[in-house]
Amino acid sequence: MDIRLLRSSDIPLIQHANLENLPENYFLKYYLYHALSWPQLSFVAVDVSRPPKTAYDYPKIVGYVLAKMEEEPTDGVQHGHITSLSVMRTHRRLGIAEKLMRQSQLAMVETFGAHYVSLHVRVSNQAAIHLYRDTLGFKTEKTESKYYADGEDAFCMKLELDFIREQIREEGEDTKDKKKKKKAGKEENGEDADEGEAVGDVGRDPNTGSNGEQKIKVKVGRGLGVGELIEKVESKQS
Repeated sequence: MDIRLLRSSDIPLIQHANLENLPENYFLKYYLYHALSWPQLSFVAVDVSRPPKTAYDYPKIVGYVLAKMEEEPTDGVQHGHITSLSVMRTHRRLGIAEKLMRQSQLAMVETFGAHYVSLHVRVSNQAAIHLYRDTLGFKTEKTESKYYADGEDAFCMKLELDFIREQIREEGEDTKDKKKKKKAGKEENGEDADEGEAVGDVGRDPNTGSNGEQKIKVKVGRGLGVGELIEKVESKQS
């Protein structure tokens, strides 16, 4: 199973998954609005065991999460919102919904610095409530009466994302520590002391050879009087 970012070409397939599984349905342009406005936050689950047979076949998408950032939060706190989550019945109980949710939550913090994420769920949807509350740690903030078109109430749930921010910070510190240790190890072994000879004569003492020995200036040619000797010998012969 491959969890990847939602692409525009996936929209007809996620709409199919939505129509197949959920009573709350949307127009194609609503999915496109999410994909274009917050391309980092929505993900799909692709069954890679059934790859497309040709370049014109669609991938086998078995689940998706559609998410966004609240553009004008009433509480003034930057946070994300889960618009829709769906997994095909043939692929449930495999942890796909949890993976999709966690991936989206991570992206909310990394990309937008979200402090929490919210969602609505039908009060009768016990499977979804179990996922959100017991597996992911969401808490019920309030009940919104007749939230859905058919008149059913919704639980408004919320998950603080400080734990993800802390994980990111710790991972960043671990990476820095590893780099420092690696650099210290190289310096201890002398690997960074000299990274090779200078190319050509750049930065080299003109009086020092490539092996580090001092150069000795030696007269050659006319400096030794060779030219004068040759001239004198020729003049005698003439």
